[in-house]
Amino acid sequence: MSEPTPQPEPAAQRAAGAHPVHPPHPAPAAHTELADGEWHRLHPATPLLRGGIVLVAVLGFALANFRERLVDWVFGAPELPGDPFEVAYERGQLGWVGLAVIVGLVVGIAGFYLSWRMHTFRVGDEVVEMRSGVLFRTHRRARLDRIQGVAISRPLFARLFGAAKLDISVAGQDAKVQLAYLGSAGADELRRAVLLLASGARAEATAETRATAASGAAASPPETEPAGAPLAPGAPFPPTPETGIVNQRVREFLAPELDPEAAPPESVVRIRPGRLIGSWVLSGFTVALLAVGVFFVVMSVQGRLEFFAFFIIPGLLAAIGYYVNRFTRSLRYSIAATPDGVRVGFGLLSTSNDTVPPGRIHAIEVSQPLLWRPAGWWVIRINRAGAAGEGSAQTSTTMLPVGTLDDVRKVLGLLLPGLTGQTTRDLVLAGLTARAGEGFTDSPRRAWPLRPLSWRRTGFAATPDAVLLRSGFVWRRLVVVPWARVQSIRVAQGPIDRMLDLVSVLVHTVSGPVRAEARAVDRRTGTEAFENWTAAAVAAAASDRSHRWAEGEG
Repeated sequence: MSEPTPQPEPAAQRAAGAHPVHPPHPAPAAHTELADGEWHRLHPATPLLRGGIVLVAVLGFALANFRERLVDWVFGAPELPGDPFEVAYERGQLGWVGLAVIVGLVVGIAGFYLSWRMHTFRVGDEVVEMRSGVLFRTHRRARLDRIQGVAISRPLFARLFGAAKLDISVAGQDAKVQLAYLGSAGADELRRAVLLLASGARAEATAETRATAASGAAASPPETEPAGAPLAPGAPFPPTPETGIVNQRVREFLAPELDPEAAPPESVVRIRPGRLIGSWVLSGFTVALLAVGVFFVVMSVQGRLEFFAFFIIPGLLAAIGYYVNRFTRSLRYSIAATPDGVRVGFGLLSTSNDTVPPGRIHAIEVSQPLLWRPAGWWVIRINRAGAAGEGSAQTSTTMLPVGTLDDVRKVLGLLLPGLTGQTTRDLVLAGLTARAGEGFTDSPRRAWPLRPLSWRRTGFAATPDAVLLRSGFVWRRLVVVPWARVQSIRVAQGPIDRMLDLVSVLVHTVSGPVRAEARAVDRRTGTEAFENWTAAAVAAAASDRSHRWAEGEG
């Protein structure tokens, strides 16, 4: 089937956060059978990964600490302390003890097996469904057109079994569908298939792609990679007698977190380990840690050694654990543009990657802490639906932990392609570094009592795709909100603002770390901005089709 000629993106689609045009999705491999609309089960090792190890540890702890009570309860012989098996042997009850142990193991294994059998999922053309539970059944459904992102995490222990956890985030409170666990290769292929269906690609094109993939897999034998060749994460590479399961796991551990063929090299942004370490050294946590350390040194000099025993050692261990965890989680951090959306991956021993489809970015914030200013580093956070209530919300809303201005420009271009034009790029640069003017409508001079240091930097600007709000003299901030993602706009005026003839304009988006507001602006200017922004948001929302970003293609 011939490929359609790419058409220019409309402004409303760019405002919704659509990504640059990429090559079409590659034909799904054989693992896309998980998205055939039928019910499937999870990885066979799921019971062990989800609770089996914890159960064994708890039972071992109980046996080690309550051995005497178990002897008393089972045999009624407190006068015969000792090992339970020795007591059972002396009383001729060793067979009964062995039978009880075997029954307990059989019941536990049967319970885990039954739980695994009853936990199924299926992926249709419109929804993803999951059923679980033995006594109390749970049935969760997630609409594909409301998917906000698909994340794959590979904890260290799960990687030993070749398993991965797939999380499908959907707009709404506690609406995430979690498939824990799947085969590592199957998780990657299922994500690709889910995002392909969510994109709105024509059903007949999707069916044709599946048929082509199936016929190709049946016609050609599987290719065998040469020994020593790198293995891409999740690549379908079954163990062979020449490689073995152990060699396969070793190659998976040594494989790069981002498949080099998954994204164009020019779109990939990576963070060097030295920059990560430097950002932690110059962080507020380190400053607070040094202040606490100075306090305890003063206490120790004064003879208060109890502080050292009860606070210093636990605090030091906690700080070391914090830095080690941040270091291992942030290594191999990469942001790239893929055919499915913006992909963020990180991790050394336990790896994670999250793919955000087009149009799911509701607000972007670029900020610079004071300690990072000499190094010229910035951090980028976003608001996305369904991420505010998650336990890993900070991870799922941080697009760039630390980067230079060049990194910021590239990542902003990935998140919102409408910012890639030269004029808009100059406007973004002015929003980050300029002190006043340069395309922004700033607060008037009479706003200095409310913003004594930052009144010159407090302002806003509008483009065909988004509204830009800058603020902060000590802590610089630039907030970008696509017009199609605006929930509402509010103009507020307090008593002091009324005296100074000022107003505050707030742009509401979904909950998240980014707050979009322009405070202490001129009343007349703020009122005009309210009218213009409202009209732009309504027009962009009416023409927005980013929830089905590939609809009509194929």
